[in-house]
Amino acid sequence: MARRGNSIIKGLNINTIITGLNKAYADEWLAYYQYFIEAKVVKGIMKDAAIAELEQHAADELRHANMVADRILQLGGTPLLNPQDWFTHTNCGYEEPKNFDVVSILEDSIKGEQCAISVYSELADLTRDKDIVTYDIVSQILADEVEHEEDLQALFDDITEFITDIKKNIN
Repeated sequence: MARRGNSIIKGLNINTIITGLNKAYADEWLAYYQYFIEAKVVKGIMKDAAIAELEQHAADELRHANMVADRILQLGGTPLLNPQDWFTHTNCGYEEPKNFDVVSILEDSIKGEQCAISVYSELADLTRDKDIVTYDIVSQILADEVEHEEDLQALFDDITEFITDIKKNIN
């Protein structure tokens, strides 16, 4: 634990920060797996574009988990050690893909990113002007999550527009 580093935290209980970060840590691991498995099972039109996006997002979620774990350790906490704990500590949960078509996969992924945006927005609000280091980390991750949502939404919009155009031309 960085005693001097932790002394910069003002008006906020360190355990509150650690708890919030551990919940985000669980989310990141579950999001990593969600993207990983979705990239494996996705089917349908423009699936290669979806696979590329999902694989990139999986890598980003793993990087986020690493950033969050490092901050938990700096604060003197311990990241969740048992993967089973991810399910009991998660903010966003995990739903296995049930429909493998690209549109359904993208819809599920967009919902996950929207949840992550809410989580990191709350963590940013919690730590703003109280814990600049955690605030900086969660702000970086929040920016990534906003970009992820935009990327997924743009791909979703492109695919659904393409499908609509095809249906019009068939009729």
